[in-house]
Amino acid sequence: MGSSSPAPFAEIGKKAKDLLNKDYIFDHKFTLTMLSASGTEFVATGLKKDDFFFGDISTLYKGQNTIVNLKIDSHSSVSTKVTVKNLIPSAKAVISFKIPDHKSGKLDVQYVHPHATLNSSIGLNPTPLLDLSATIGSKNVYLGGEVSFDTASSSLTKYNAGIGFNNQDVSAALILEDKGESLRATYVHTVNQTTSFGAELIRRFTNYNNSFTVGSSHSLDPFTVVKTRFSDSGKAGMVVQREWRPKSHITFSAEYDSKAVTSSPRLGLALALKP
Repeated sequence: MGSSSPAPFAEIGKKAKDLLNKDYIFDHKFTLTMLSASGTEFVATGLKKDDFFFGDISTLYKGQNTIVNLKIDSHSSVSTKVTVKNLIPSAKAVISFKIPDHKSGKLDVQYVHPHATLNSSIGLNPTPLLDLSATIGSKNVYLGGEVSFDTASSSLTKYNAGIGFNNQDVSAALILEDKGESLRATYVHTVNQTTSFGAELIRRFTNYNNSFTVGSSHSLDPFTVVKTRFSDSGKAGMVVQREWRPKSHITFSAEYDSKAVTSSPRLGLALALKP
């Protein structure tokens, strides 16, 4: 993406979403990443969720204009994604598919203009789902929308619109989503290099219900980050992440629901290693 180009529509409100949700994992997760001499990346991931275990092994190869990602999971599914950059000036294409699901094929194309970003996606099957999103503006102020069309039912399955504002200290967004049935407002304020605060408010027009979440992120030192969040539903969460070497860290997550007094707090532990 160009330095002055607007972000894709999916990026509107993403800074608040990451602050309030990223790293809040209430399961047990292990990730091991290794690099070969040729630069190919190998990643092994294991996830224990309740009494079930899921795992996958993936490889990532990066060429000058091509990125190939191959993943095999514990259900014997093989996922492949091939990204070709500079297919034409300022454009890239991504083709992905999963075996044995013959209907999973998809083609994504992104085009970036100094004042606009366009993303399109089409399923590679007889009755594909079509997705189209676009933003116009600059990297600081931009607005856009997205629509999804199901050719099988000849109907629009999604249409959203939003506006985003970003500068060095503040990130704010206003998004009309769920086919116009709800409005989401987000705000993140970066106090300094170590501390950020954020909030999200959702207004649902169908039942006139409001919900909000507030959170923070603070670096205790260059290697330790503490995050907190609180919601109007009575839930309070916390994340402590410690990095003991570059890109290797351990993350502890906890969440307490004040309305579920008979239930134990949710706990999670994630370990990521990159030798």
